[in-house]
Amino acid sequence: MDRERIEYRALPLALPMRLLLAACILVVAACAGLRHRPDPRLERAELLALLQTLNADLLAHDSATLTLERWCADHRLAQPPRIVARRLRAAPKPLPDDLRAKLALPQGEPIGYRHVELACGDHVLSEADNWYVPGRLTNEMNDRLDTTDEPFGKVVAALHFRRRTLSAQLLWSPLPAGWELARDDRPADAAALRVPHALLRHEAILYSDAQIPFSAVVETYTNAVFDFGTWPPLLDAR
Repeated sequence: MDRERIEYRALPLALPMRLLLAACILVVAACAGLRHRPDPRLERAELLALLQTLNADLLAHDSATLTLERWCADHRLAQPPRIVARRLRAAPKPLPDDLRAKLALPQGEPIGYRHVELACGDHVLSEADNWYVPGRLTNEMNDRLDTTDEPFGKVVAALHFRRRTLSAQLLWSPLPAGWELARDDRPADAAALRVPHALLRHEAILYSDAQIPFSAVVETYTNAVFDFGTWPPLLDAR
């Protein structure tokens, strides 16, 4: 009789326990689903971190070519991770006056020009306008620049050059200005996140180890630097 009373009293507790267990399972499943759902603000923060990492790496090193080659290798964009300069046979652009002054060009001094895409495999990571002073390079260097698609930085490496950046412009940011002060906690619209073709632009002068300026470059870095992982669907075509 006592045993029957105990079992009878246990029955009302069994149903709530089952309901509680079922509710816990649903909560865990829902949380697991949230982990797989992309957080638009997290995506934007990750993109900004990548973009600023690349920018800092470029500013910290003299050779953009070697910096891009390391980026290509680290993010497995191509195998082998080698940068190739694809020359674009367009009419030479005039050298801007401010860059001409930085090069300290005498009147009538010949100036060379290259317009190239720096690519790693199928990924065009940057486009560059490069003006250089042939009279401040060796004959071999000038010949290689005229007849090959080798990157400029590799051709002139024997000059042990140093790069002096004149400007580094962020052309796009995944987070709007003042985002850190915003009080709105609503997530951004994931569909609105698109990465434009041009991301960064650097202007620089290259100096030989004798501190003689011999080249001016304007480089525009493209969204192909993000062409790995989950980012490609967000990249706008050129």
